[in-house]
Amino acid sequence: MLLEASNASKTFRARRGGTSVDAVVNANLQARPGDFVAIVGESGSGKSTLARMLLGLIPATSGSVALDGTDLASMSKTQRIRYRRTVQAVLQDPAGSLNPRKTVGRIVGEVVRLHNIARGRDAVVDTVAETLELVGMVPAASFLGRFPHELSGGQRQRVLIARAIVLGPRIIVADEAVSALDASVKAGVLQLMDDLRRRLGVGYVFITHDLPVVKKVAEYVYVMKSGEIVEEGTKDQIFTAPEHPYTTTLLSAAPTLAASYGPPE
Repeated sequence: MLLEASNASKTFRARRGGTSVDAVVNANLQARPGDFVAIVGESGSGKSTLARMLLGLIPATSGSVALDGTDLASMSKTQRIRYRRTVQAVLQDPAGSLNPRKTVGRIVGEVVRLHNIARGRDAVVDTVAETLELVGMVPAASFLGRFPHELSGGQRQRVLIARAIVLGPRIIVADEAVSALDASVKAGVLQLMDDLRRRLGVGYVFITHDLPVVKKVAEYVYVMKSGEIVEEGTKDQIFTAPEHPYTTTLLSAAPTLAASYGPPE
């Protein structure tokens, strides 16, 4: 299975004669199940726009985003539903992504019901509980009835991850998924993501400005600047022998990360 952007561009047209903005320009990217691919760059580089294109949330102005050679723009309704199960999202702000009026059990359970993963109340609850335990929320029964405001930031992020993986995705697009977390909590969530990759074979397209985190978890790195991918390569290539001046600048400005992961929250 291959998720691929081919010369994908996104231009936001200005209204009333304003200047149009080229947010992404001729991006080429590949990700497969089991991969841990990172897109790095400073704020405004086009990372999040490319993420939304990969998720099918916004269409490409030109070029294509495709899954196994099928262009997202030409997919039927049934194919799009399958695409959304196959390519899932974990976003930056769990507080804004979780309905404050719904319990954890309902938040994840609604996804289970919508996609007919399980039928019947007991089967749905069992599926939700199994998924919560998979993301380290143990015992699951103690979390099912909690609301988002009753959880820590790391726990809310785990709920978002649970909501994504309950669909059995092959690739997760994670847009700044750990940037709002404290260092020790961030380490635990990163460890969880890597564990899920090894256990479930899920792949990641990990969007971040945090190079130390990329150095810790990624295998292949795309560097974006002003909407363009200016350099790509294995993690070792990018961190030990960068070729583009912008990559060198990013590396020189990056802080260091602790040598090991902290324990999960």
